[in-house]
Amino acid sequence: MTTEDRQQDTHPRGGAPRRRMLAAAALAPMLAGAPAPALALSTEATKGRSRAPVEPVRTALSDWTGVADALGRTGDMKRNVMYHTGLPRRDLVVLSHGVIVEPALALGSHVSFVRYADGGSLLMGDVVVTERELQPFSDVLHEHGIELTAIHKHLLSQFPDVWWIHVHAHGHDPVAIARGLRAAFDRTGTPPPAPPAAQRPIGLDTAGIDAAMGVKGMIDDGIYKSTFVRRETVTDGDLRLPPGLGSTTAINFQPLGGGRAAVNGDCVMIAGEVQNVLAALRRAGAELVELHHHGLRDEPRLFFVHFWAVGDAVRLARGLRAAVDATNVAPVAGTATLE
Repeated sequence: MTTEDRQQDTHPRGGAPRRRMLAAAALAPMLAGAPAPALALSTEATKGRSRAPVEPVRTALSDWTGVADALGRTGDMKRNVMYHTGLPRRDLVVLSHGVIVEPALALGSHVSFVRYADGGSLLMGDVVVTERELQPFSDVLHEHGIELTAIHKHLLSQFPDVWWIHVHAHGHDPVAIARGLRAAFDRTGTPPPAPPAAQRPIGLDTAGIDAAMGVKGMIDDGIYKSTFVRRETVTDGDLRLPPGLGSTTAINFQPLGGGRAAVNGDCVMIAGEVQNVLAALRRAGAELVELHHHGLRDEPRLFFVHFWAVGDAVRLARGLRAAVDATNVAPVAGTATLE
């Protein structure tokens, strides 16, 4: 290249060098006010999370009278911390794979309130809505400042179409939150509370299921349930979640006669457990329904997989135990392990 060529190449009219200078000049004002690098933001967020989480406090039924009145039904206490209210969709007749789904198998809306040491209260719940109810229910939640944290399915091949919505709110007035919930439920066909019914006998080998699952199950409105919770401390933002709130593995057996059952379940996992659980469920003969989150701010980040299976209840339980064993869970407090 000649001296003349080099001079032409570096002249501003040469294009690339001039464009670079213009770009640098244009970017300078923006860079001066640019946000901190991602690493610094990440460090700041981590520092915030390193503070000790706010602890839940013990309460009694009498502490939740206003919430019960606002919801229009009485709940119960779970482990002296969670005020829990069930709203089963007994108004719906839902079929999945030709099986009529009992409300306690997969159609039970649930909401729980927890009070915290800072005076705030947390709402978390899982609500069953039909497809026609989904949008108006969601709209009312938004009007009352209640978050939707998941919209998903628990069942395959279902009729009519049913959806499950996870709800979340935190504030210093749980009665106001309950009023918002009630307004949203009033946009659905959720029936009023029914008087307690006598427990129906279970036509299943429950001792065999217990031995296979490694936990003593419980009967709930004709359904046999095996339940586990994460062993880690789970937080939701600044709040420590009590065991079982938003971090539960639940495996439900609906008797079909002759020792057979329809099984609808939900496994809670961290990211490193997901693939082993999915593979174990398939080996057990279960169909995978949905892989998703239930929350937005949980730590560790939790994933959930809903599944469905039909067959001999004890044989299915033996296979499903492998999926449970692939996760860091323990039987719900108060139940006996059968290792």
